[in-house]
Amino acid sequence: MSDEAEHVETGEPDGLERLWTPHRLGYVTGEERPDGGYEKPSGCPFCQAPAADTLVVARGELVFAVLNLYPYNPGHLMVCPYRHVADYTDLTDDETVELAAFTRTAMRVIRTVSTPHGFNLGMNQGAVAGAGIAAHLHQHVVPRWGGDANFMSVVSRTKVLPQLLDDTRRLLLKAWPA
Repeated sequence: MSDEAEHVETGEPDGLERLWTPHRLGYVTGEERPDGGYEKPSGCPFCQAPAADTLVVARGELVFAVLNLYPYNPGHLMVCPYRHVADYTDLTDDETVELAAFTRTAMRVIRTVSTPHGFNLGMNQGAVAGAGIAAHLHQHVVPRWGGDANFMSVVSRTKVLPQLLDDTRRLLLKAWPA
């Protein structure tokens, strides 16, 4: 065994600092994936979210707002139709209107709670376009601040989040209009 290999295997210091994120391992390995995967409604986390209620921020008649379990930034939420539908063009007119209204409200609420400098809004349509859960449409609302994409994500592919999901949810719930 080479000195370098032995060095790595024994865990001796190598001059690098590490930020451990073991909570992400289940996502990376797929171990947390529901039976049947995400493509079937019985395994779809967006179909299950309204009943679970742990990350839901607001409910409408046709859509709801839910925090992203793996957020890019604090306050990153998604607006989803209750109906299991994959493509934006398959939404009804009423679903489209309510999805847009919820997105606007989400931006206003996040501005009230955490004064971001801007937002990324978007839908990834299909797995090839980056949709992690392509079978259920969802509109991302991601608050952005100057400098929020720093060396950690660029160099080490690690995201540093300064706020716990429960704390984010509590702030958004309090500020969301009735």
